[in-house]
Amino acid sequence: MRVLLLLLLWNVSLHAQDTLALADSIRAVLEEGIAGGAFPGAQVLVWHKGEPLVHVTAGYHTYENRRPTRPDDVYDLASVTKTSSALLVLMQQYGEHRLNLDAPLGILFEELKQTDKQQIPLRSVLAHRAGLLPWVPYWQTTLRGEARYPWRKGWEATRTNDRRFRWATIRADSSARFPIRLTDDMWLHRKYRQRHIYRAIRKSPLKPPGEYAYSGLLFYLLPGYVERTTGTDYRQYLRDNFYDPLGATTLGYRPLDRGIPLDRIVPTEVDTFFRMDTLHGVVHDEGAAMMDGVSANAGLFSSAEDLAKLYQMLLNGGIYQGRRYLTEEAIREFTRYQYPEEGNRRGLGFDKPLLEYDAATSSVAEAASPASFGHSGYTGTFVWVDPEYDLLYVFLSNRVHPSRERGAIYSLSIRPRIHTLLYSFINRSEVASEPRRSRR
Repeated sequence: MRVLLLLLLWNVSLHAQDTLALADSIRAVLEEGIAGGAFPGAQVLVWHKGEPLVHVTAGYHTYENRRPTRPDDVYDLASVTKTSSALLVLMQQYGEHRLNLDAPLGILFEELKQTDKQQIPLRSVLAHRAGLLPWVPYWQTTLRGEARYPWRKGWEATRTNDRRFRWATIRADSSARFPIRLTDDMWLHRKYRQRHIYRAIRKSPLKPPGEYAYSGLLFYLLPGYVERTTGTDYRQYLRDNFYDPLGATTLGYRPLDRGIPLDRIVPTEVDTFFRMDTLHGVVHDEGAAMMDGVSANAGLFSSAEDLAKLYQMLLNGGIYQGRRYLTEEAIREFTRYQYPEEGNRRGLGFDKPLLEYDAATSSVAEAASPASFGHSGYTGTFVWVDPEYDLLYVFLSNRVHPSRERGAIYSLSIRPRIHTLLYSFINRSEVASEPRRSRR
C-alpha cells in the first residue's frame, strides 16, 4: 500500500512538473508575440477533462506597460460573439424541434421578405456559403457626399470621419431622437438600425451559392429573431438561459452598464477613422456599436474563465455542472462539417479545422481532430474545443491595440503554435495513455 502511495505521489509530482513546463512554453510564445508587436498582452486558459490545466498571462493592457495582464481581465470577444450568443438560441430551438435549419430566410426573418434573399436556406447562411456580402461599413453611410451603399457608384472606401453627417444619422448631442452613444460627442439616431443597417442588408448584392465567403450580415438580424420567437428581451434571454446559470458573470454585452470596472477591461483600438478615440469598455466593431453595442455579430465581452464555462458546456454535450442547456443532437449538428463536398470547412456558425491541413493558413494545430470546433475574433480572441481530447483552449488578447494594422499574431502563428504545445503535452502525459473519450 505504501509503495502504491509513493508511486501515486511520484506520478502527481511528474505531472505537476510537466504542467509547469507547459506553462513556461506558452509564456515564451506569448512573450515572443509581445516583443514582435503582436499584442501588448495576452492570456491563455486551458482546461483538460473538465479541469483547469494552465492559465498563463503575459504583458500589459497597453504598450505603456502600466497595468499588467491579469487572469480576471475582461476582453472584447469580437466575432467569438457569433458562436456565444444568438447561435445558442438557434441550437436550443433546433434541439427542441422548433427550428428547421433548411427553412428559407423569408419565413424566419421578416426583414428579408420580398428580397432576393428570402429563399436562401438558413443552413446555407450559417455555413457561410450563401453568397452574402461579407460585411458593410455602415458607419461610412452617415457621411455627406458618400454613396448610400458601398456597391453604388461614388463610394469612397478610404473616407474617414469629417463630421459632416447626413440628416437623421449622427448628432453632437444626445436627445430623444439621438439616444445611442457612440462617443461623448457622437450620438446615433434611434431609427438608424431599421433605416440603414437592415435596409443595407436587404439591398446588398447576392452571389450564387456554393462558394465559401465568411459573412456576418445575418448575425445583425438574429437578436430581433430571438426576441420575436421567445417574447423576451434578447440580452435578458441569454442571461436567464445561459450566462447566469453557467456562473459566467462577466460574459455579456455592454460591460460598463453591468458594473465591470473600466480598469479590468482591456482596451482595444485607438480609432483614428470613425470614433476618433481609444475604444475602452465599448465594442470595437463599428456595426455592433451602431446597434447600441448589442449584435450577434460582435459585442460580447468576457473573462477567460467565464468564456471557458460556456464552451465546456458545449464540450460536455450540452451539460454543465449537472444542468442541461442544449441537446447533444443540436451540438452534433451545429459543429459538424456541413458542405465538405464543396471544400467548405464550416459548421453552422462554428469554425472547424481545414479539410486539408495547411500550416500557412490554419488557425489551429495540425493535431486538432475533425470533431473539434470553435471561433476566432478580430480583436485577437480565440476559443477552441476538441471532444476527442477533452480539451478546451481559450486565447485572449487585444491584437488591434493600438491599430488593427498589426498582423504579427498571424505571421508569428501565435495561436496555432500554442495549440500544438497543448496536444504535445496531452500525448506525452500518462493521462493520454487512457482511452480517449469521444462524444462524436
